[in-house]
Amino acid sequence: MKPSKSILLGLIFSGLLSLANSTLATTNCNASASDLVFGNISMGATQNNTATVNIECNTFGLSLLATARVRMCLNIDAGVATNSTVNARTMSTASLEQVQFQIYRDAGRYQTWSNTVASDVDIDLQYSVPVLGGSGTTSAILYGQIPAQLALATGNHQNSFVGAHTRLDYRYAERLLGTPSWPTSCTSGGNGGGSITFPFNANATVPASCVIDVVNNLNFGSTPGLISSNQDQTTNFSFTCTKTTPWKVSLDDGLHAVGATRHMRLGTTENYVEYELYRDSGRTLRWGNTPDVDTVNNAGTGSSQNLTIYGRVPAPQSLPSGSYSDTVTVTITY
Repeated sequence: MKPSKSILLGLIFSGLLSLANSTLATTNCNASASDLVFGNISMGATQNNTATVNIECNTFGLSLLATARVRMCLNIDAGVATNSTVNARTMSTASLEQVQFQIYRDAGRYQTWSNTVASDVDIDLQYSVPVLGGSGTTSAILYGQIPAQLALATGNHQNSFVGAHTRLDYRYAERLLGTPSWPTSCTSGGNGGGSITFPFNANATVPASCVIDVVNNLNFGSTPGLISSNQDQTTNFSFTCTKTTPWKVSLDDGLHAVGATRHMRLGTTENYVEYELYRDSGRTLRWGNTPDVDTVNNAGTGSSQNLTIYGRVPAPQSLPSGSYSDTVTVTITY
């Protein structure tokens, strides 16, 4: 029986030696990213959001208990949007209107996520590889920000990070019956490696909006009881609409209009003075509130826009002395 036992031990030892000299397994990594969605954004406001890159690495082929170590770097380029660069990323509409944004490595949003070696994000992943193979997962967060900016254009803005605009470089190290040293970097050392992509989109929506900034009163000044010549004055108001937003500005007829003629009233008396508001300096185009008939129409620029109201108290009129007034409502339709 002793010779037989000796032969069996020799076979086991020989088998272990053969496995130790065999080729190590191959590790493959895959990655997918969620979109970086900012939702609705407003002029002059900062908007933050995040996206996640999920990574899974699989190792197969080892015949004994072992450990795999994978070192990874994520690289993000400028994306396909017009005029987008790594340091000044943009999203754009179909008509090439742009919104500035950036992707950062840190929650404080200080370190731009780049495609250069100096800005690579290193991720180390270690996991066990049993007899039938093993896998490990990890993730990275993309910290996005749209900085406060004016002149935003209405519409859906997007930048796609596809093809060469995303890349995950990785190197893996494996060892039978033990834990290997980490690869030197994500592009060198270890037993092997590769590069994969993780496409995603960044998008934001700029809804149409208009805000009235300042409306100045129209003061005709002091006039004699008998108005023998037309009394002309002007005023103005300013407003801001998102870029490319069509708008219509209308003025109602005030509180004391008779038909289509505006009037100012003396206190609570029954004394009125006729006046009118116009869209042009020649005072031939009445400013009213019938869309596309007597309104002023244009489109937003994303910056403050100014309109002049041309007022006139026509002659002749004879009035009791006192202070006359009316209230007119300015409406912007967009």
